[in-house]
Amino acid sequence: MEEWHSAVFIDQSSVHSCRMQKTNCLLSCGTRETERQREKRSETDNPRLSSWDSLHLCPLHRSAQMMSSELLSPGWLRQMLVVLLKLTLSFAGPTRPANGTACTARGPASYILVFTGHWSPQTFPKQYPLFRPPAQWSKLIAVTHNGKFRLWQEGALASPGVQSFAERGVTVDLMKEAREARKRRAVGAMYRTAGILTGIGHSSTELLLQPRNPQLSLMVKIIPSPDWFVGVDSLNLCKEGQWQQELTLDLHPYDAGTDSGFTFSSPNFPTSPPENITQITSQNPNHPANSFYYPRLQELPPLASIRLTRQVQPASRQNTLSNHILPHSNMPQRFSETPLDCEVSLWSSWGLCLGPCAKGGVRHRTRYILLRPANSGTPCPELEEQAECTPPHCLEQH
Repeated sequence: MEEWHSAVFIDQSSVHSCRMQKTNCLLSCGTRETERQREKRSETDNPRLSSWDSLHLCPLHRSAQMMSSELLSPGWLRQMLVVLLKLTLSFAGPTRPANGTACTARGPASYILVFTGHWSPQTFPKQYPLFRPPAQWSKLIAVTHNGKFRLWQEGALASPGVQSFAERGVTVDLMKEAREARKRRAVGAMYRTAGILTGIGHSSTELLLQPRNPQLSLMVKIIPSPDWFVGVDSLNLCKEGQWQQELTLDLHPYDAGTDSGFTFSSPNFPTSPPENITQITSQNPNHPANSFYYPRLQELPPLASIRLTRQVQPASRQNTLSNHILPHSNMPQRFSETPLDCEVSLWSSWGLCLGPCAKGGVRHRTRYILLRPANSGTPCPELEEQAECTPPHCLEQH
């Protein structure tokens, strides 16, 4: 028996060559045949002995048979069952997203999402749209997903779906991108709410998040605008293995980087080549013509906000399109009024010098108001200026 085990370690390659060449295994396993084995083999008059039959005569095969019988004993079976059970539990554990963070929460979570617009003439008086069309919000598009998907991302180029939505409010391409990602199991579900026909208002919907898709992204287009929107990028609602109970976020405007318009009502002016998505601030873009340009402010007031509230009981059904208001939802938050300073044009050129030669003449120049002040902003300066001069005909007399 010891001689057979030593053969296993010394000449394993012989066993393989024996099987491939279909020769007598006993002659290539590095062991000695006993007289009894020789006699038994000589009695077998079958020149077409298969390699499988040869292995039955090989000490290596007999050793493997003994080992397999030991593995089938009750003790070995119990150990194998324990190993299989551990492997099964490890594969059934929580899904780990691509970013390396795992949501270990037990079961899904149901939320009420409330979007609130704060866009008013008091907070954003500059070029506030009053008609054709007035200030309003598009439908809200929300997607639950994991780390393998991004609906949009600051500092990255807008996808065709994001461009179509940010410029025209069309959701077809954006939803198509989400559906393609769902086939790769990167997206869980898609939701939307109705649009809001004023700058101040609410819309809401119910969300159901699974541990394998704990992140939320959403977009709402600013109407009218070239390609501006507010949104949330990859908000993780599962923290340290627990679903968050309540969350409120302020939303600020973003530029999709596909249209170069400066004002709410700018005509279509495609950006070529497209630029990355950037946040619009009180001084970026740094141009007085921009509708969000408020140089006196360190930062813009929130243009909108969202509130996520977890429900104790899961929703019986999911509303993919809703516009209801919760009984305890607060009215739009009142922010301090944004002061808007007066803006005037440059001075015109001086007019003709008129007047008698004895008293001297006077000339005038003017300027006009570009933007009227609001909310205790700096008032407009004088729009007309005069200065003494000598009339031309008086110069000719001298």
